[in-house]
Amino acid sequence: MAHRWTIAFDADDTLWHNERFFKLSQKKFADLLSDYVEPDHLHDRLLAAERKNIAFYGFGIKGFTLSMIETALEVTEGRVSQHVIQQLLDNGREMLRHPIELLEGVGETIPRLAADYDLLVITKGDLLDQERKVAQSGLGDHFSAVEIVSDKTAEVYQRIFARHDTARVMMVGNSLKSDVIPAIEAGAWGVYVPHELTWEYEKADEPDHARFCKIRSLNDLPDLIAKLG
Repeated sequence: MAHRWTIAFDADDTLWHNERFFKLSQKKFADLLSDYVEPDHLHDRLLAAERKNIAFYGFGIKGFTLSMIETALEVTEGRVSQHVIQQLLDNGREMLRHPIELLEGVGETIPRLAADYDLLVITKGDLLDQERKVAQSGLGDHFSAVEIVSDKTAEVYQRIFARHDTARVMMVGNSLKSDVIPAIEAGAWGVYVPHELTWEYEKADEPDHARFCKIRSLNDLPDLIAKLG
């Protein structure tokens, strides 16, 4: 008899919308600094700051907000006004208060899968913010555990899978770089659910691997699991 599946899910842009709020904030950021720098150049400078600061602040809205402030100071050579800095701080708080909006199929699929399989959330980012999102999503009772990590690597996945005694596991998410490739390296199936908006940091090529699958939305996940047996 085949072992029971354990299905692990990413959270942001897999279960609920997230990147769209970052894009809106980046538009506001560009508008605030339009007198100093062109939007495309500002985008590149902000992305460079985010990449550099992940090692210090981790992933999430707080690090993003600090990176915006740092970028504003750099591109204006310290001339950015106190008013702009305050607006950036206010925008960060607004992002942290934004209500959860589930993605297509999530509200129906998660309870359906929870009736037959063990479900986990494995997400990275700020601890308080991710806990808030899980609580507000209304999905928390369907998961046997929520793992909030500083980064997603094969080693991190291996430790989590071992801790939960997962004999047969798949990781489902919208990021090839974070959700799919390292999970496959850790011995799991990697199920890619593309999202229309993907942060540049998370982009990667689709792996050529027997345990890689791609679906349109979570609506397709129960049929995929049934097919795998």
